[in-house]
Parts: sequence; structure tokens; C-alpha cells
Amino acid sequence: MAGDYYSLYPKSWYDYRWDKFPAHVVLEQFSPILPDNYRETSYPVAVYRWHAENPTNRAVTVSVLLSWTNMVGWFRSFSRDLSGGLDAGNRNRLMNQDGMKGILFDRNRSGAVQDEWDGQFAIAALESPGIEVTYQTTYLPEDTERSDIWKPFASDGRLANSDQNWVSSGERLAGAIAVRFTLKPGEKRVVPMVIAWDLPIVQFGTGRKWYRHYTDFYGTTGTNALQIARDGLTNAAKWSDAIDAWQAPYINDESKPLWYRGALFNELYTVADTGSFWGRPVGSDPKTPNTFTFMECFDYPYYGTLDVRFYGSMPLTKFWPEIDKQELRQFADTVPQDQADKYLWNWKTQHTKALQFRLRKAKGAVPHDLGVPEEDPFVQPNQFSWQNTSDWKDLNSKFVLMVYRDYVFTGKKDQTFLRYTWPAVQEALEHLRQYDRDGDGVPENDGYPDQTYDEWIVKGESAYCGGLWLGALRAAEEIARALGDAAAVSKYHDLFTKSQSSYVKKLWNGEYFRYDTASEYRDNIQADQLAGQWYANMTGLGDLVPHDMQRKALRRIFDFNVMKFAKGEMGAVNGMGADGTIINTNEQVKEVWTGTTYGLAALMLTEGMKDEGFRTAWGVYHVTYETKGYWFRTPEAWEIEGNYRASMYMRPAAIWAMEMTAPPK
Repeated sequence: MAGDYYSLYPKSWYDYRWDKFPAHVVLEQFSPILPDNYRETSYPVAVYRWHAENPTNRAVTVSVLLSWTNMVGWFRSFSRDLSGGLDAGNRNRLMNQDGMKGILFDRNRSGAVQDEWDGQFAIAALESPGIEVTYQTTYLPEDTERSDIWKPFASDGRLANSDQNWVSSGERLAGAIAVRFTLKPGEKRVVPMVIAWDLPIVQFGTGRKWYRHYTDFYGTTGTNALQIARDGLTNAAKWSDAIDAWQAPYINDESKPLWYRGALFNELYTVADTGSFWGRPVGSDPKTPNTFTFMECFDYPYYGTLDVRFYGSMPLTKFWPEIDKQELRQFADTVPQDQADKYLWNWKTQHTKALQFRLRKAKGAVPHDLGVPEEDPFVQPNQFSWQNTSDWKDLNSKFVLMVYRDYVFTGKKDQTFLRYTWPAVQEALEHLRQYDRDGDGVPENDGYPDQTYDEWIVKGESAYCGGLWLGALRAAEEIARALGDAAAVSKYHDLFTKSQSSYVKKLWNGEYFRYDTASEYRDNIQADQLAGQWYANMTGLGDLVPHDMQRKALRRIFDFNVMKFAKGEMGAVNGMGADGTIINTNEQVKEVWTGTTYGLAALMLTEGMKDEGFRTAWGVYHVTYETKGYWFRTPEAWEIEGNYRASMYMRPAAIWAMEMTAPPK
């Protein structure tokens, strides 16, 4: 059967097209991911709404089938129970309660769920006058020739209403439900179906267990899949309308390109689909603030990677600011920690051909990440071993800027958040000051890739890290002002003035800010050189460098990094030679980074460079959605042939910065 697929995350649609079938059927599917919603957004449920219309002058019968494999009951035996009770011997069983009919996929257990792989699944639909739900509780999914599913459904759109239970000798067992209804000529009908699951426990590598956030509303027993399914069916229309209302102002804004309006929402997938975690420790008070984070990507499975979330956390700030602030509180908690256990420093070891080691995390350093799933995340941060991130020159500044960003975008009202993070902000800046070895006010980079471009060597004062430092000093000044700390206001203001003068003197060459002062790449045009100014414009911090220099640098970046690279059709290449030549001496300098390109485009919009901003962003869209088909796995980077590195990456969610081009009023 042919058809057309559409997506506008968190929704997608499939419009079925088949000449032999007289009805017009569209499948709408979504989960209730909703802005400023910290309840339903966590629900483990997928909703399928079948929109059916009969355009003919005769009655048409429509049937749809939903099947599922019992993933918590594989390789288990079965016993018969038609009562719908919680007999421990049941597996796939029919549930028929108050108009909801479906199948519960379960397994043997005594008491509440104890393990991360244990729980329940359910598939369900609503039966009402004119809507018939039939079922087959158990069948072998690998046996496509079996007649107990396909023969009756192909015959009249019904299943056999069989709740037979088999003793399994190792096969996987599945179940199915079918919904059948008849449409009069011209009639339309919307019929919901759901898949729900209750898998309450997450267990990380060292054994610590956590409850998922939705258990705050459904309990932690792991036996509530049917209640979740019922809520999904009951609220399907309401949730659908709420998603439409959220998206409408953006989608209907004809002042912006249509391709952009689609990409804006479709890049939101990474928040939920890149190993995201939302929960609290098993045994904790249910009132304990839940941790939320998502991974850098599955290739680099670090939770909350800070240098990347500087770009990729924009949707959290805009739509779920409370969980973003909670994650920044967790980073703040790590700043005073000194974790002295030693790990191999891989980059340095490769380059020196001798074993080099790093501390897990130095006191005062903001960690690269909150940990990894195979260890004990949120308890053991900073697992990244490619570089010695305790000496990185961007992390601490980025932390300060994100704290101020979240304060600004929640109305400059959350003094409690500022007070909580203020000690960490000050300590982070003091830690970074130690790298200002010549006393000019600007910390120097140390001749290895000590920032987010972790293959691109940087030495001396640098445009990227220096600009972030200027932004962090201004943010700290404003935080101090908001908290009434007059001494800190004066301190950070004076330090900013000194640093700004040195930064401009050492790095401005009349056309752009040089990559750095002392490496072989010193004269490169870096696309991301104004990252600090991007945040400053977004949060109302003002000019970090003279405004005419910003405009000149942006013009040079657009003309060289965007338009001289692949004819402006692939985004902004990270580095470009001063003469406009592509640099091939380093993997990352010759890559386009999708997320930093979106950040650059956002900065251009703040400067009134609308055409340039959208053209820059379009290059990323063009590769992702048109030439390479990277849908819902947008990579971190590609080179001029479009070959990618690190798919399903966190950073491209920075596209939402293009909607955050000025501080909220």
C-alpha cells in the first residue's frame, strides 16, 4: 500500500493511498510531549489515532490491526485465566474493562517489579457502539504463515477472539487486537489505539537503581500498564489538540521559511530519543527533585555533555526550564568536588607515544559530563577520557552563561536558583583565571585541544574561549547585581574591561577575530568565533566587543565559511583559511558542525542578517533532510562529501536558538 509520510515532532502522520480501497485513512501518532509540562511529558505511552473518511456514496468498512511481542515474557510458559486478575502464571491476557479492550503482556513475578528489564506492556482500544474490537491474545510472531492472525483478519477485518494460552518451549509470543468500524457515505471517524508500558526501574552499570519520573504518578510496582493505556485512550484527543496549539504559532509564521518551520520541531526528537533519563534514586523521597538529562549521542554516550549542551539544551530552556535548571544545579554541585582517581588521557598518550594520565575531576573545574550509563552517572561525573577536561578553557565559561541564560528566560525571577549556583559560578571563574599566565585578563589555551573542538589544537589567547570568557564575566556581573553583591559587581566589571581590551588587541585583525595567537591555525577564520557574543545577544548582556567588529566578523564568516564551502549548501565549515582555502590538516577544522551552524545562524538573526542567517541554517537542513536523508539522526558533523560523524547528536537542537534571538520581555 502506498502513501505519504509527514512529521512534525512529536507527531507524525501516514496518509495511506490505495486505489482499491475506497476509504481515506490517515494514521496520526505521537507521545504527549508538551511544553512546560512535567507530568504527561514523562508518560510511557504511544498514541495512534486513525482518521478515516468515506468519500464514496456507499458504506465502507475499515479495519486496523495492532500487534505486539511480549518482551517481558519471552521464553516463559503460559496458563489460562479469563478473569483479568493478577494470577502470576499469566502472560498475554485479555483485558476488557469499562469499554477498554486490549492485551496485557506480563510475566511471572511475586510482588512489585525489582529489575530494570521487568514490567508490563499493553495494547488497547476503546469499544463503543459502531466500533468492534477483536483479539488474539497469543500467537507466534515469527510464523507469518499462521492462519490464526492473518486469515481471519484478511477475511473480514476481525480476529478470532481467542484467548488461548500456550506453553512456550522458547518461542517469542505476541498478541494482537483489531478495530473494525463502518462508515456511512461522507462520514468521518477518529479511532484511537495505544501502546503503553510500565518499566519503572533504570539500573546503571555499577548497580545503582533509579525510578523513572512517571512513577511519581503511577507508582513503582511496574503493574500499571493498563492504567497508562487507559489514560492514553481517554486523553488522546486532548493531547493531540495541545500539541497542535503549541506548534501553531511557529508553523503558521509565514515570515520564516517553510523548511525551517518543519526542521524546528523535527530536531526536538533528540531530547527524548538520545538515551534521555528522567528519574530519582530508588529509596528516595518521592519529593526528591528528579534528574533529567540526555546523552551527547549513542556514539559518545555521556550524560549532559556540558560543552555540547551549551548548544543543544535550548529546547529545555525554552519549553522545560525547570528540568534544565535542575541539571545545572547538579553541575554546580560538582564544581567544589576534587575526584583524584586517575584515568588514561587518550589523546595525550597517542601523541606522546607514552602513557599519560588525568585526574577524574579537579576542584573548581566544571565537568565535561555527568557520567555514563556503564558507570554511576550523577554520582561519578566526568568520565570522558579523550582529553583532560579539568584544564579545558570553555566548560567553566559555558556553565556560567547557561546559568544566566536560564535565569533570563524564566523571567529574571528565580533568585533561589541564582543563589544556589552562585558559589559554583564564582569558583568556576576563579579556576579559569589561573590560566591567565601573562596577567592580561584572558586565559590562555595550552597547546592541545582544550575545548569542545577536541581534535583542533589551540594555543595562547583564542577567539572562541576568550569570547566565552568575556561573556561569562558579564554574566557573573549581572548575577552579582541581581543578588545584591556589590563587591562582585565591581570585580567582574573591572575584569571584563581589562579582558576585553586585551582580547581585541591580540585577536582582531581588521576583518575577524583570529583563531588564536600561537598555534599553526592562528589565522584561520573560525565559524564559531563569536559564540560568547551569541549568548550575550540572546540574554541581553550587550556588546562583548565593539559592534562594528561583530558585524565585520559575521560578514567574513558568511562569505568564507558558508558560501565558499560547497557553494553555501552544507552549512558553515568550522575553519577556513584566511585566503578562502579549505584546510585539510585536521579532521574537525574541515567539518561542518550542525549545532554550531545553527548557533551561528541565530547570532546572524540577532544582528538583522536575516537572509544570511536562514541561508546558513538551510545548508544543514538541506543535507539532513534532502541530500543525505539523516532524518531523526542528525549528526554532529559532516565533511564536504556529506559523510557524517556521530549521528543522533545533541548539538543540532541549537536550532531553537533561532527562536531565542532576544531576551524575553
